[in-house]
Amino acid sequence: VQLQAFGGGLVQTGGFLRLSCAASGSIFRINTWGWYRAAPGKERELVATATSGDSSNYVDSVKGRFTISRDNAKNTLYLQMNSLNAEDTAIYYCRADGRQGRTGNYRPFYIWGQGTHVTVSS
Repeated sequence: VQLQAFGGGLVQTGGFLRLSCAASGSIFRINTWGWYRAAPGKERELVATATSGDSSNYVDSVKGRFTISRDNAKNTLYLQMNSLNAEDTAIYYCRADGRQGRTGNYRPFYIWGQGTHVTVSS
């Protein structure tokens, strides 16, 4: 199973971006998706999660501005980011866990995407 994240770029303060993360491979089910970010000089932090039960959680700094969503049919995760500010500048990573394989031979997986850069300029 592989994750491919894209959608990052350069945006001005107050602008918006939509990140996508597509999973490919022999996926049986994705349980939990997550978006994380690593700002320059800082450790990676959790931004938002989306579970198979359609619940979502956000770090306080993005509540009300970011929306995480998932398309189970496409095995794709999204992050709509509005009202961006300089503190949102980071490399954004997606993560997924679930089960892969074929009938009778399912195995768990826990994987990370390669990251997509988001730069917010003032």
